[in-house]
Amino acid sequence: MAQFFSIHSEQPQPRLIRQAAEIIRSGGLAALPTDSAYALAGHTGDASLLERIRRIRGVGERHHFTLLVRDLSEIATYARVDNAQYRLLKATTPGPYTFILEGTKELPRRVLHPKRKTIGLRVPEHPLISALLVELNEPLLSSTLLLPDEDLPLTDPEEIRDRLGKQLDLVIEAGYCGAEATSVIDLTSGVPELVRAGRGSLEPFGLSAD
Repeated sequence: MAQFFSIHSEQPQPRLIRQAAEIIRSGGLAALPTDSAYALAGHTGDASLLERIRRIRGVGERHHFTLLVRDLSEIATYARVDNAQYRLLKATTPGPYTFILEGTKELPRRVLHPKRKTIGLRVPEHPLISALLVELNEPLLSSTLLLPDEDLPLTDPEEIRDRLGKQLDLVIEAGYCGAEATSVIDLTSGVPELVRAGRGSLEPFGLSAD
């Protein structure tokens, strides 16, 4: 059964952050609140963790996973970013956006889209995630906690533990985080393309949900 941590949403307790990081470093799968919705998250290079997320989400190998990173400089480490893309990223991070970009050789091939060699990247604006990323000193591999045949992500940590506790190693409660997933913007073609309209405003990209 998954461990359950209650962590302060604005001032995360360092002891619990260290314990959460150790669970993740050892291959654990966690359900974490973000600035948009709950996410499944774990160690980036772990092949078995990828399969665990796919089973819970009910998605195939072409599902885009997302790296949660600390800042814009880390995005440039894991994705190829030109000047125009960089300006857009600088104007919209941190925030509730996931950007589809071409991955670099810093990433294991298994986490990239098998055909396009792309990856989702985002800089979340949430004290808990920020503290965890600092403690880990590496990105988190993540996917929105949206179950098969459901329209909205799970939002209640108690419900997450009740429904998925045997498939997870850690559930973190840190106050309400919302139920709307990120807006997903594909930047690979040079012109922003809307993949999914979500919490983040589309105005900075000249896009609309219509």
